[in-house]
Amino acid sequence: MKKIKKVVIFTILGIGLICSIILWPKPNEVEALSKYGSRGSEVTQIQTKLKRWGYYNGNIDGIYGSQTLEAVKYFQRKNGLKVDGIAGEQTLKAMGIMTSSSNSTGSTTNSSDLNLLSRLIYGEARGESYTGQVAVGAVVLNRVKSSSFPNTIAGVIYQSGAFDVVSDGQINLTPNSTAKKAAQDALNGWDPTYGAIYYFNPSTATNKWIWSRPMTVTIGKHRFCK
Repeated sequence: MKKIKKVVIFTILGIGLICSIILWPKPNEVEALSKYGSRGSEVTQIQTKLKRWGYYNGNIDGIYGSQTLEAVKYFQRKNGLKVDGIAGEQTLKAMGIMTSSSNSTGSTTNSSDLNLLSRLIYGEARGESYTGQVAVGAVVLNRVKSSSFPNTIAGVIYQSGAFDVVSDGQINLTPNSTAKKAAQDALNGWDPTYGAIYYFNPSTATNKWIWSRPMTVTIGKHRFCK
């Protein structure tokens, strides 16, 4: 009887050991998750991007403290994400920080969207400041999120009458590196327009309706509004 009990005990322990080895998370398979108290290179990336976009004013030290927490919450509120102060997969994706689970998906679509958005920015705002170029890209992405517009970047850009550069052919010009960088920043979540879905040049605009839209900010020659 004692031998049987020993065999059963050793069998159970063996199964438990095997399961723990199989289920133990491997370094490359752990889902990225930065939160209050975290430290490391991912936190540094988060701080760097948020500081560049104006969400964070603290030191880039790789320490997820109270300032980083509030900056992440601010970013989440501005980008329609769950406001919990935790840089989980969706928040990191919005920042353009790839996790192990998202790194292998969507690369073709992202590349296509980036190219098209770069061409629109180059055609519409190549004479504007860098922030002004990002702002034009942000308007496109805000329209994608709005139920009043098509839900894809291509749909928004090619919507009839939406952008002059489509009708006059400037959309086909080759964008420079600045336009590409601005498009990437817009895709990563930087929105200097504070949610605007329209913009116009007050010096040339003749449409009375556009003047009636609530203004959010003026950047360079463009007035942005909702």
